Amino acid sequence: MKKTLYFIFTKSIGLYINALSFVFPEKATQLAYALFSEPRIGKLSIDKLPKVLQESENETFKHNDDHFQAYTWKGNENTILLVHGWESNASRWENIIPYLQKSGSTIIAIDGPGHGLSSGKEFNIPQYAAFIDIVVQKFKPQHLIGHSLGGKTCLYYQSVYQNTALKKMVILGSPSDFNIILNNYIALLSLNTTIHKGLESHYLTHFKLDLNLFSGQIFASKIKIKGFIAHDTDDTVVLFKEGKKIASNWNDSVFIETKGLGHSMHDDELYNKIFQFLFEAE
Repeated sequence: MKKTLYFIFTKSIGLYINALSFVFPEKATQLAYALFSEPRIGKLSIDKLPKVLQESENETFKHNDDHFQAYTWKGNENTILLVHGWESNASRWENIIPYLQKSGSTIIAIDGPGHGLSSGKEFNIPQYAAFIDIVVQKFKPQHLIGHSLGGKTCLYYQSVYQNTALKKMVILGSPSDFNIILNNYIALLSLNTTIHKGLESHYLTHFKLDLNLFSGQIFASKIKIKGFIAHDTDDTVVLFKEGKKIASNWNDSVFIETKGLGHSMHDDELYNKIFQFLFEAE
């Protein structure tokens, strides 16, 4: 019953946007983009922060007209930056933080645009990467860990910014090809060609992004630091082959195949492998 209602709901929205596109194509495209880029969950309240975030030191940073939240668990001079994915927030790292703390490292996690305690309603990777750069410039982390779209943002960040402070990067369940995500959204709502072309034009105009080149495997080919890529064969959100694409173009990387973890990638054995990659002598 729920699946039937969801199907009717999504197709009804798509029908409305398609109808609107015949009269007001720009307005229809703006609506389609807003629905595509606005997370439905993942926001936090300062009064009801998860316990793991209450145990951190909170700091707010500004970027243009927006602000974003960072959480720090203090340790030694070695610093790790954590970057969550779509419809999530910094608390998603609760399970891995104790493993990373065994190294004595300082750990920093941030809330992405429109997530957690960060401002805005729109999520986009270039803005998220700008958030990362602000934190990197201030704290000089040696290691970067990203999950899902946070992982793709990490790939985009390092390929564009080429920050020499970073030494190693961990990517978990990350998509490679942005066109796949966009096409899935268009198929879900059954949007017409006018909207499809309008969305592609929006990215090219506002972000100077050719979506055919907005690819994790292309970003990975430009990265010189060591990489650890893990993807689960049972991931139904981001298909396993996406992780393989990234690994195939990242020269100095290792690829870990997991099974039964789904998209969340929460697992003690995986955490131990990440720890070994980051901290044990090679």
